Amino acid sequence: MKQFEWKDWLDKNRVNAVKLLQKLIQERSVQGKESSAQAVVIETCRELGLEIDIWEPDAKEMSKHKNFVSVREQFQDSPNVVAVWKGTGGGHSIILNGHIDVVPEGDLLQWDFDPYEGKVVDGKVYGRGSTDMKGGNVALLLAINALKSTGVKLKGDVIFQSVIEEESGGAGTLAAILRGYTADAVLIPEPTNLKIFPKQQGSMWFRLKVKGKSAHGGTRYEGVSALEKSVLVIDKIRELEKLRNSRVIDPLYKGVPIPLPINLGKIEGGNWPSSVPDLITLEGRIGVGPEEKLGDVKQELASWLGAISEEDPWFEKHPVELEWFGAQWVPGSVEVDHPFVKLIEDAYTEVVQKPAILEASPWGTDGGLFTQLSGIPTVVFGPGTTEVAHYPNEYISIDQMMKAAEIIAILLMNWCEVTD
Repeated sequence: MKQFEWKDWLDKNRVNAVKLLQKLIQERSVQGKESSAQAVVIETCRELGLEIDIWEPDAKEMSKHKNFVSVREQFQDSPNVVAVWKGTGGGHSIILNGHIDVVPEGDLLQWDFDPYEGKVVDGKVYGRGSTDMKGGNVALLLAINALKSTGVKLKGDVIFQSVIEEESGGAGTLAAILRGYTADAVLIPEPTNLKIFPKQQGSMWFRLKVKGKSAHGGTRYEGVSALEKSVLVIDKIRELEKLRNSRVIDPLYKGVPIPLPINLGKIEGGNWPSSVPDLITLEGRIGVGPEEKLGDVKQELASWLGAISEEDPWFEKHPVELEWFGAQWVPGSVEVDHPFVKLIEDAYTEVVQKPAILEASPWGTDGGLFTQLSGIPTVVFGPGTTEVAHYPNEYISIDQMMKAAEIIAILLMNWCEVTD
């Protein structure tokens, strides 16, 4: 085998790579409808000659686990797919983990193209899931294909995982962990714009109920507006956000304006324009630092909300109700000088001819499940940018996807080691 023959293979298969991405985009794999996109993954893995494991996670059994979160009671027609390229032995193993689920497309009028066409314009592939994270998944499969097709043999096992449910808390990855899959390192190609994220923050969803006293709008002074009281709650949350971020000294967060955001994304309340609202419900998401514990962050928010009564006596008898619900992502961290991180840096520099950029993730991923439950060093690194993820006109650069595949191929050879 000629040196870099695998790279020539990547160059020659650029068109096929785009076609594979388009096929994945064309399957609308929103929550509960992942099976058709997984069928494309299965077909690709079979063509690669990988050992394939397909199963539907058992939600009832998994619900016993403390890290299980899902709005679903069963995963029928939502299979996980794991495909293994067995090594010859003696090298490090690696899990390549990507999620197949995508968020809904939203208002179609805000899209310039059909979100499920996979249209190519000016070197970019447009479509829901292109950057988050089907482009990253294609980069993983391309790296494996390039090496296998050109006769490269690795000592360590390569375990490719296409999982469900990442967008709602990681049930698919948890299922893979509970099924027994483990390795010496994990790479997750979320859209980092080819930056390396050794640390990933976690996050949790919360619901707040702010109470008031109903009255006729004409005599609103007889009531207590839950809407006006909710303004105090929002201000208090902003103060907590400022405090929490003032404590962040990690240099990996240097370029992030708000390392640990607290976002309020939903508000409901009131039932009549001429009535004083007696209940306002706020729903939001709080970021959890890479080294923080979920329970500690829950306690801090609860204490902070309880302290509002010191500023407004109303809250003494009518405290804000705090409920944790829905999705959560566990934080994760690996040392920046870990050998796995260094090899990714080296591979990036070899391909891009520039020093790699290391940052901490401003959003949650499945990485924390691997680090906290399995003790596996996990790094997030992939093509695409967060700025267009979950947005109308989501896209990924074809050049960047191909660069990612090349970097990952080099990483596999250096981490798993090539058999002589």
